[in-house]
Amino acid sequence: MDIAYIPSPSHGVVHLGPIPLRGYAFCIIIGVFVAVWLGNKRWIARGGRPGTVADIAVWAVPFGLVGGRLYHVITDYELYFSDGRNWVDAFKVWQGGLGIWGAIALGAVGAWIGCRRRGIPLPAWADALAPGIVFAQAIGRWGNWFNQELYGKATDVPWALHITSSTDGRVPGYYHPTFLYESLWCVGVGFLVIWADRRFTLGHGRAFALYVAAYCVGRGWIEYMRVDDAHHILGLRLNDWTAMVVFLLAVTYIVVSARLRPGREEVVEPDGDTPDGDAVDLDKKADSKADSKADDEADETTGKKLDGKKPDAKTDTESDGPAQSKEPEEPADSEELVEPEESVEAARGEAESAKKV
Repeated sequence: MDIAYIPSPSHGVVHLGPIPLRGYAFCIIIGVFVAVWLGNKRWIARGGRPGTVADIAVWAVPFGLVGGRLYHVITDYELYFSDGRNWVDAFKVWQGGLGIWGAIALGAVGAWIGCRRRGIPLPAWADALAPGIVFAQAIGRWGNWFNQELYGKATDVPWALHITSSTDGRVPGYYHPTFLYESLWCVGVGFLVIWADRRFTLGHGRAFALYVAAYCVGRGWIEYMRVDDAHHILGLRLNDWTAMVVFLLAVTYIVVSARLRPGREEVVEPDGDTPDGDAVDLDKKADSKADSKADDEADETTGKKLDGKKPDAKTDTESDGPAQSKEPEEPADSEELVEPEESVEAARGEAESAKKV
C-alpha cells in the first residue's frame, strides 16, 4: 500500500566541477550565519557594539566544530578505531557526526577566550546568542536529511521519512523523521527563549541556561525514538543520560543565579574596559568634538550676553557727553567777557582825544 512520506535526497553532494558542494556542510554554514546575525541584533539591543558577536564567534565556531567532532568520535569510537575501520575517517566531518554537547562545551571555551580579549562578560554574550544558537541547530539538523541518518523507528505515519540508502547498515524503509522533530523543537525553543527574555528580563546567563534546559527536554524524548547504534547505560542511550544531567545543571544555574544576581546587566560592553583601541579612540575623538562644540556654544552664548550689555554702556556715555562737552565751552565764555572790556577802553580813548581837541 502506498503511503505519504518525506522523500530523502538521492545524493547529499553536488559537484561543481572538481568542487564538491555538500548539503550537510551548507546547513552548518547557514546555521552559523543565522546565529551570528541574530546574536548581533540582540547584542546591540542590550547596549553592545556592532560586530562584537562576530569577533567572538571567530573563536567560538572553530572550537565548537572541534568539540562536536571530538564528542562524536569519543562516544562512537568503534566507527573509526575497530577492526576493518579507517581512523582517517574520524577527520571527515562532512560525512556527518557532530555532537552538540561537545560543540557547546568547547565552543564556550572559545567564546570565553574571545570575551576575555574584548573585556566583556561571557554570560551576557551567551544570553544574546542563545536563540541564534538553537535556530542554527534547527537548520543544521537538515544536514542529517541530506545524509539519510539519525532517523527513528519504523512507522507508517503520513510524514514518515523514506530511507533509500543501504550503506553503513541502513535498511531502506519508512521511519520517524527524528531530524525533523528535533528541528521543529529547536525552533520552538528559540521563540521560547526570546519571549522569556523579554517577559522576565533574563540576564547573567539565564537566557542561555533556559535554552539548554528546554533543548534537553526535547532531546530526551527524541533520542529515545532513534534506532542508530549508541552506547546504553541502564537501558537508556548515552545521550539520554547526558540530556538529563545537563538539564539539571541548567535549572540549578537558573535558580542560583536568580538569587545571587537578579535582573540583567546594565552595561554589557563598557568603553573603558574594551581593549579595542580603534573603537575607544573613535569614541574619545567623538567625545572631544562634542565637548569642544559645547564650549563653542557656551562662548557664543556668553558673547551674545556681553554684546547685549554694550548698547547700554554706550547710552550712558552718550548721556554723559553733553555734560563733558560743556567744559571746553568755558573759554568761549571768557572770550565773550573780554570783548566788552576792550570796547570800553576804546571808548575812553576816543573821549580823551576829543577833549584835547
